Amino acid sequence: MKIKILVLTACVVMLQACNDLLDEKNKSVPIPAFLSTPAGFEDAVKGTYSALRSFYGTERGMTLTVFGTDEFTMGSDGGFKFVNQYTSQFDARTSILSELFVDFYRGINTANSVIDRAEQVAGLDPARRKIRVAEAKFLRAQYYFILVQLFGPVELKLQETTAVSTASERTPLPEIYDAIVADLESAVTDLPATTTEPGRATITAAQHLLARVHLTRATMDATITPANEYQKAADLANAVITNPLYTLLPDYGKVFEQGTGEVNSEVIWSVQYTSDPLLNSSGNMAHVLFLMEYDAQPGMMRDIANGRPYKRFKPTDYTLNLWDRNADSRYTKNFKQVFLCNKPGTYTIPVAPNPAAADPKAVVNKSVTLNVGDTAIWLPGRELTFEQQNARNYQVITPKEYTPKLYPTLTKFLDPLRPDVTTLEGSRDYLAFRLSETYLIRAEALLFLNQQAEAANMLNTVRRRAAFAGKESDMEITDADVTLNFILDERARELLGEQLRWFDLVRTKTLVNRVKLYNTDGKDNIKDYHILRPIPQDQIDRTKNTDGSTFGQNTGYQ
Repeated sequence: MKIKILVLTACVVMLQACNDLLDEKNKSVPIPAFLSTPAGFEDAVKGTYSALRSFYGTERGMTLTVFGTDEFTMGSDGGFKFVNQYTSQFDARTSILSELFVDFYRGINTANSVIDRAEQVAGLDPARRKIRVAEAKFLRAQYYFILVQLFGPVELKLQETTAVSTASERTPLPEIYDAIVADLESAVTDLPATTTEPGRATITAAQHLLARVHLTRATMDATITPANEYQKAADLANAVITNPLYTLLPDYGKVFEQGTGEVNSEVIWSVQYTSDPLLNSSGNMAHVLFLMEYDAQPGMMRDIANGRPYKRFKPTDYTLNLWDRNADSRYTKNFKQVFLCNKPGTYTIPVAPNPAAADPKAVVNKSVTLNVGDTAIWLPGRELTFEQQNARNYQVITPKEYTPKLYPTLTKFLDPLRPDVTTLEGSRDYLAFRLSETYLIRAEALLFLNQQAEAANMLNTVRRRAAFAGKESDMEITDADVTLNFILDERARELLGEQLRWFDLVRTKTLVNRVKLYNTDGKDNIKDYHILRPIPQDQIDRTKNTDGSTFGQNTGYQ
């Protein structure tokens, strides 16, 4: 049985003590007194994890990391299209920015409370105390790392806030990164190698995150970047890769199977969700965000297996052409190509225009009768002739027929264990750190260390796993193939939609160029300053420093 670390997102450290997750009795003890008990301390540690659910697997987090990149552009629905379009509407008043900012600082303050008060907890086993403090440091580092990548310099707070204050100022970026690295180095020392509660931080999770941090800091201004950042990233990634507890699964598709796929040898760290509505908050919503409008097509109605289509994110042409589909299984295992009829009847379906007809642009329609289980929709992923399409008694959607409503559905986040077709609160865990990404982190670091041969070895390990049986050699690359663009393409092939792309493009200073090349909806408006998001307006408005200084907005935003 899988044991999880679960958190109550309603637990607010400054107002009221957390309840034990299995004990619904209200606690009215003031938080300082409650935190001084082992039970209160444990609840506070669990509460430190809760802000992760503001980002991972949410429309908020996906909009800020998937949208506006080369991987995905706009589906037909959703209220944040301007994030992808980079229009002036994307400004400091954008709600998802302030929501994330507030939630992450709540998580940071909870972590600070755990760290500051740990020594005051009487009766707590010293070994457990050390581990829990290390968890809080890992989480504090994670929150700050996401914040500085999105917003640039923010305020660094390393002590618990116990009173209302309107003073706030932006801490220099090197100081924030130093604090992140210090927290993670401490976590690597003090965290356990394993855990019986998936979702809790381990040494390996801290090593993986620290490797990401060093890889990112390596690309910063040379005047503020410490030496040997690429080497540190490569070494930390190697420590994870050589850990015998972690191995790539033989089948890429198995990684994302709900249930068994959430806890396996490839998952280094995941954000926990649950089917218990009392503990799941808004749940993991990734399952609705990448789906086409299959449920309005002939022979189809909405069902649990195919999901509830929100039509938020549509893959770009760049994304759909990434894979060698003769050798690489990841296109097939990432995208749904066939929908089986679940609404039987006789329907009129469109067929591609007949170039030999009097009006070669006119769409030909035909009548078909579909029974339950028949193919209703096929997305072959390539163009077909009129004769090839017309020979099929079901709807065929080829690339030239993709629209903001009809496009390949990304399947890795589907949640078929939802209780009904309307449920949004997904229960599957969000796989935040995967071993295949560790290989790609090491490959990128090695590239900049001029060790292309070993970088190719890292890439080939990931690529061979992705191959169709018997096609492993076709997937292998040579040293000469290892370039930054190739690594970015490989990260897209392997990690598509996993809330990393915007960070990848900013880190490698390729965001603007790649959006201009591949994102037709964002290419005309993106500017150099879009490598940072706007500081939330309410953060600026509520800052009242005694010297009259303000928090300050990022360049380019009003």
